[in-house]
Amino acid sequence: MEHLEIERKFLVKSNAFKVDSTLDIKIIQGFLNTHPERTVRVRLKGEEAFLTVKGIGNDSGTTRFEWETQITPSEAINLIDLCEPGILEKVRYHVPVGKHVYEVDEFLRENKGLIVAEIELQHEDEVFEKPDWLGKEVTGDVKYYNSQLSKNPYSNW
Repeated sequence: MEHLEIERKFLVKSNAFKVDSTLDIKIIQGFLNTHPERTVRVRLKGEEAFLTVKGIGNDSGTTRFEWETQITPSEAINLIDLCEPGILEKVRYHVPVGKHVYEVDEFLRENKGLIVAEIELQHEDEVFEKPDWLGKEVTGDVKYYNSQLSKNPYSNW
């Protein structure tokens, strides 16, 4: 499935979001390609797996092309073996806030200590609620892209 992805990304100040979480799921992902103009990601998400291609973002970093297709978990495991060094592991929480759902990623392994929230929007200037646990906005800050966290983990900062 292809579409334009419009999202904003924020640091998370506390674990208060966990109280309102309706789902948490373990994610393992790697990158077959981390070129700045395109990334190719393999993701094992619980019992499901996906292959995703993302294009370069616009100037604000909020919008970019995304194409994704479901693959089998065994295909994902085989592809992860081919990925660039720096496999990411994280727990993703779904946290409803107002009429939106934040996806909050609590990173593990080399990125332990980093918690990032993303919200997907219908258009760039859409109004959305910002809960108290939401911190500094890092939309468009390349160092917080998963593809970059796989190369330069949070523990190295």
